Order: sequence, then C-alpha cells, then structure tokens
Amino acid sequence: MTNKIFSRRDFMASSAKLGMLGSVASMGLLSNVKDAHAATDFKALVCVYLFGGNDGNNLIVPLDTTRYTQYQKIRGPVGLALSTSAKTLLAPRTSTLQAVTSPSNQAFAFHYGMPEIDALYGQGKVAVVLNMGSLRQPLSKAQYSAGVGVPPQLFSHPDQTLQNQAGTPAVAATGWGGRLVDLLGTGGHLDAVALNSGGLFVEGATVHGNLIPANGSLNLSGLNAWPQSASDARKAALLQMLNASNASNTNVMAAAANKSLANGVDLVTDLQAMTSTATINTIFPGTPLAQQLKTVARLIKMRAAKGPGRQVYFVGMGGFDTHSQQAWTQWDNLVKVSQAMSAFYQAMGEIGCANQVTSFTMSDFGRSFEPTSNGSDHAWGSHHIVLGGAVQGGLYGQFPDFTLGGPDDATGRGAWIPQISNQQFGASLGRWFGASATMLETQVFKDELSNFSRRDLGFMGP
Repeated sequence: MTNKIFSRRDFMASSAKLGMLGSVASMGLLSNVKDAHAATDFKALVCVYLFGGNDGNNLIVPLDTTRYTQYQKIRGPVGLALSTSAKTLLAPRTSTLQAVTSPSNQAFAFHYGMPEIDALYGQGKVAVVLNMGSLRQPLSKAQYSAGVGVPPQLFSHPDQTLQNQAGTPAVAATGWGGRLVDLLGTGGHLDAVALNSGGLFVEGATVHGNLIPANGSLNLSGLNAWPQSASDARKAALLQMLNASNASNTNVMAAAANKSLANGVDLVTDLQAMTSTATINTIFPGTPLAQQLKTVARLIKMRAAKGPGRQVYFVGMGGFDTHSQQAWTQWDNLVKVSQAMSAFYQAMGEIGCANQVTSFTMSDFGRSFEPTSNGSDHAWGSHHIVLGGAVQGGLYGQFPDFTLGGPDDATGRGAWIPQISNQQFGASLGRWFGASATMLETQVFKDELSNFSRRDLGFMGP
C-alpha cells in the first residue's frame, strides 16, 4: 500500500495526537454489546478537536459589569484581555441563559477572530455550552478541596484528551461517538472515521474507526496496473485469497489482520468513488482543518445518498497550548476554526444535509484565567461551540464567577470547576442522534450520566 490503512485499533498513544493500532474486537471477542437499533434516517456527528487546550475565556467574553471589570483587570496587564474599544471583540450580543435553574439575560461577545461563527450564531445555528469539562458528578469547591469525586489526572494533556473523547474520567477503550455507532450504526466501514490523526472518540466495541489522510486519498500498491481490467483482476484475486484464508484460519490474529486488509480494500474503493462522484462546490480555505472538513463533507455526501444510517467523524488541529504569545496565536487559530466550520456548514446546506449533520468542538481543557507572562496555563472548565441546522442556538449554562480564589476557582489562578459535564454534553448530542435515555445512561455514559439531574441540555432540536 502506498498509504497505510488502519481500520482497527484498541490502543491510544499517550500523546496529544493519538494513533491507531489493530484490534481483534471485530473477530467476536467483544460480545457484550447490545444489538444495534436500525436508524430510519441519516445523521452524522463531527467532532472538531482543538489539541492543546483552547482558552475559552477568550473564545466568548461576558460583558456584564461585574465579570467584564474583573476580566479587564486580571487579563489586561499582559494583553490577553479583549476589548470592545480596541475592536478585539465582535459586536455585543445578549442572550437568555438556558439549561440553568434561573434563566437570566447575559451580555457577551465573541472573539474577533470568529466573525463567521458570530454570524451563524445570529442565524440561530450556533449554541455555546459554557464552563464544560471532565466530571464524575456535580462538584462544589468544598468537595474539590476535600478530594471528593474529583476526576483523575486533571491538567494533563494526554489524560484529559482521552477522558474527553471517552466521555468518562474512568479508563476506557472506547469513545462515546463509537459507542453511539455501536448502538445505532449500520456496521459499514464508513460509520466511524478519523482524519489526519486518530481519535478515541470514533472507537466502539464492535464498530472501529478508520483513519484516513486529510485529503481522503488512499491507494493500494500493485492495484494500479493498466489496463483497468488488470487491476480489477488483481483485486479480485487478493479478496479471494483473503476470504479463503479466513474460512480455514484458526489463528485469531491472522484472521483479524486478513479482515482488516479486506476492509481496507473496500475503504479504498469507496474513497476512489468519492473522488469522482462526491464533489463539493462550496469553497473551503486551504488550511489543514478546512481540508479535513472538506473531505468529511464529501464522505457525508456519498454516504447520505445510500439511505438511513449514522456516522461519527473526528478531525482536529493543534496549536492551542498557549503558554506564550497567546494573543496572536489564539487569534490565528480561531480564525482557522471559524472559517473551516462555517464552510463545512455551508457545504452541508449545499448537499441538503444541514439538519442531519452537527459539528462541535472539544479540547483538552480550558486555560487559567490569570495569565502567565503573555500566555496562560492548563486549567479545567471551558466553553464549546455546537453548529448545525438542528441546533437550538443560544448560551447554555453560565459563565463562572471570575473571582480568583472564588467559589468556581479550583486553584486560585482561575481554573474553573465545570458546571456542565462532558457526559451531559454528549448525551444531548446522543439524544438527537437517536439514542434513548436508557441507552445513554446504561451504555454510552454508563454509571455517570445518572449522577446529573439535567441529562439533556436542550441545545438540539429534532
């Protein structure tokens, strides 16, 4: 093969960008998964992962007098505070907070690098989930200080990356996107796809993610002979050998390897078909993230045409570990995120799937409210974006109290204790995806979602 195909994996490398290795789960060694529930329509979830820990404090800024005064005071001296007067924030907006006990009006503004996301928010297509992060249960500062119910390995890039994608602070070999597809997918090799870098998010117990290049181009060495009939004959012979070997093979590892190669042949066939048939007219920027999302758009166009089903995708970009030079670096990164996600939404409208596809951000963690010299440190709760035609736009949750050492600050430097958990976030998306309350509580977010009284935040419509 000219490009490696990893269509099975069960091991996540201890790094911010995760790798894929082969798994024997597809050979029937994991048999405790419930039977899939057939979907009657098509839907897809697209995780946009911001590697390194995006500073949500600058992604969206509250403009109420108390918080904004604290924001300018604490972040201002080293240039991290964004200002309406300096036009580093977009035009102010006001929204009624949702998924809270006492809804109230909240003034805010987006970072000036995100005009596309701001415009889509104005159209009601963007929800912002505030102060979300890794939790086992609702957590007060007193409980945090006493070590009661605190998730392990906070502030660690690899650990929090795994926990976010797994949807649990516990050790897990699967991601919450993969578990959703275990229950709702059709079993196709395009049900779970990661682009450019692997992600635990798309790994299920029976459905395993395929890792493909950002441009979606894969070829099989030796199968590009001329004329085409010669290539077709070689491929047919290869598949015949693999099928014959599997029929008589008692070696589990060898059989798994053969099955993986056969799946790879099918995947390459589909990707080659995508090149010629699944064209997208929407203009995408030339950035790596945008090109990943363009490939996702083409794959969705091809898969949606085949009828009902479910897909999960994982794309990502790095550069968010901003210990220094944050003001410029984060602006540059958020420009790329805003433009790429906006183009993807436009492409979904082009192919008639705007209401069937939802994209959302995740990241390792938030960053400290109190800056370093000209950056910020690892922290905890952060703010995230959800975009799609089925999204009920608005602000969900609430901004933390910006008092250093206050009731929402775990460390004294502005590491916000999350008020919304990854499980609640994922369950809200999972309900729209088609999972029942029972599936979500007992299989997708087992043992932890039930700890939270509000299990659907309400940011997704039908």
